Amino acid sequence: MDYSEDDMLMLSGIQHYMFCPRQWALIHIEQQWQENRLTVEGNLLHNNVDNPFYRQKNGEIITLRSVSVASKKLGLYGITDAVELKATKDMSNAISHPSYPGYWVPYPVEYKRGHSKPDERDEVQLAAQVICLEEMYGIHIFTAALYYGETRHREVIVISDKLRELTCRLADEMHCIYLKGDVPKAVMKPHCRSCSLFDICLPQLNKRLSVSDYLKQNLYEEIT
Repeated sequence: MDYSEDDMLMLSGIQHYMFCPRQWALIHIEQQWQENRLTVEGNLLHNNVDNPFYRQKNGEIITLRSVSVASKKLGLYGITDAVELKATKDMSNAISHPSYPGYWVPYPVEYKRGHSKPDERDEVQLAAQVICLEEMYGIHIFTAALYYGETRHREVIVISDKLRELTCRLADEMHCIYLKGDVPKAVMKPHCRSCSLFDICLPQLNKRLSVSDYLKQNLYEEIT
């Protein structure tokens, strides 16, 4: 099933969703946001790469900034940090560019502030960009890259079938939650303390007894 333009959600949210569905819902459903040191550092990194008018040609590689992408299959739209165009002679799986003669294979590069994560939260955002470009241009992209500012290292990511399936499943889950308008309950986890929405989410309160349970345990006697 393809999503309509009215159903489109922000592509960048898929990373938030995999990290924490409640964080994603607070941002994209309730429009809550709060900066902390980590988000500010991330914004500073992207200020250096998110210039749609900046193009760089280095031999047979052209770097485009802030390329708009969208996918009806995922129901997601967004802007990539960078897309490198690599020269190719294979016309069957390439695109053309009005400013550069020849044929080119798009190679998305997503910039991240810190370092690689223990899960695929960064990979699914990159895979979503790949799926968008494939749908827009009728091509197949096999690999893309994540660049981490903390380590100053680029990691090549294979866009496997497993990663594609995970990306599609997460996108569908996001649409279901958005349609219902329900914010998932808070679950206190170790990474909560570093979340910029900690004081809004208040995950620590989820461990406390509900009012009914408190009254049952402290004021009323069980009828047996």
